[in-house]
Amino acid sequence: MIIPEIVYSVVANKCPHCHKGKVFENNNPYSFNNGLKMKTTCSECSLKYEREPGFFYGALYVSYAFSSGIFITLYLLDAIWIHMNTTLLLTLVVSGIIGLYPFSFRWGKAMWLNFFVRYDKKYANQKQNHISVFSSKKTINT
Repeated sequence: MIIPEIVYSVVANKCPHCHKGKVFENNNPYSFNNGLKMKTTCSECSLKYEREPGFFYGALYVSYAFSSGIFITLYLLDAIWIHMNTTLLLTLVVSGIIGLYPFSFRWGKAMWLNFFVRYDKKYANQKQNHISVFSSKKTINT
């Protein structure tokens, strides 16, 4: 099933093709040194993450959807149950979006990458690299 594979890849910081290598340098998104730094290729299957210049511009839309989800959730909670002051609601929304920005940024990029690269169980189980994802050449082992 595709959805659990995508969720695992995004949340666990794993390569969408082999589910073994990391996408980001550090698993901690709040690390100031390299929390948001993305690797160029997978260490296990050599998948090149950025397929072309500007490839991750589409991840901005995914990140925007996450941020909108935070806003809509807090707004609905306030409208239905809590009924708090507008200034307090705005403060909660802005602090929630800023506080969760590292997750939104990373999950947006990882989700965008998963839109274009699918998990390959056969490839993940193999010991050697046989197929390059973005080329039409295949290597045959004898």
